[in-house]
Amino acid sequence: MSAFLAALVPVILITALGRFLGWRKVIADDGWRAIERLAYVLLLPALIIRALAKAPFEEAPWKLMVVLILAQCLLGAFALLARRWPGIRRPEIGSIIQSNVRWNTFVALSIASALFGDEGLALVSIAAAAMIPVANILSVTALTSHAERGDLPKRNPVTELARNPLIIACIIGGALAAFNIEIPELLDLTIDLLGQGTIALGLLAAGAGMDVAALGRSGVKTVTWSLVRLIGLPLLAISGAIALGVSGTSLAIIMISAAVPTATSSYILARQLGGDAPLAANLIAMQTVLSVATMPLIWFTCLSLGLF
Repeated sequence: MSAFLAALVPVILITALGRFLGWRKVIADDGWRAIERLAYVLLLPALIIRALAKAPFEEAPWKLMVVLILAQCLLGAFALLARRWPGIRRPEIGSIIQSNVRWNTFVALSIASALFGDEGLALVSIAAAAMIPVANILSVTALTSHAERGDLPKRNPVTELARNPLIIACIIGGALAAFNIEIPELLDLTIDLLGQGTIALGLLAAGAGMDVAALGRSGVKTVTWSLVRLIGLPLLAISGAIALGVSGTSLAIIMISAAVPTATSSYILARQLGGDAPLAANLIAMQTVLSVATMPLIWFTCLSLGLF
């Protein structure tokens, strides 16, 4: 089995286990949401801080950040073509744009760490620092501007970013690395213990929260825009990376970060901000399933072309 498949299969199995546990109601739905929240506000930030503080590279890979941000913006703009889809409603457009710009950080971290160890974790953390703010701003703007409800809560994406635990973690970890500050041993061990369960819990919660019934509701629209997201974002990102001369591990991380499915939190935000929540659920489920085929396809295509 290739190294990539060896990294991908455990992700699939843990996500499927989460779906099974959710189906069996081993943990109540509110419990899964609490686990996901814990992983997001505490465990994942701990993992990111330690990964960035111990990053084994000498200079910030700014090209990686630029490429991923540009790819997000371009695919988000491309989703505006959804307006031409016969009979489409405005909230559906907002959900499609959000689906195009969000990504599943837990899947990317799992695959990158399995393939590239600490360097993979650090580079995906940097990708998160670049992509998460852009995804939030584009998603909130798209959902609210295409909403048809007048009772929506007002949300300032810039203010929310300042409180985002992942952004705060990236700043702390980046500062530690920039000033060569070592984390005290006991604190380092504590943060390490917190981070160890992050990816597994995140994948389990993502699986438990996936709406399998949404696959049965999926039509041509869901399949089409899922493929646009799963193929379009990595194609744009890889093309930009090659144009800027990015190669090796950084290029592989760009591919992984762009090729993972959209974030499972897309459903909650679509429901809160006037998007089409059922369509968001359909896109999450369809992309999660299709990515099992599209990610290896993109990876092995890049290998055959000698890109990494």
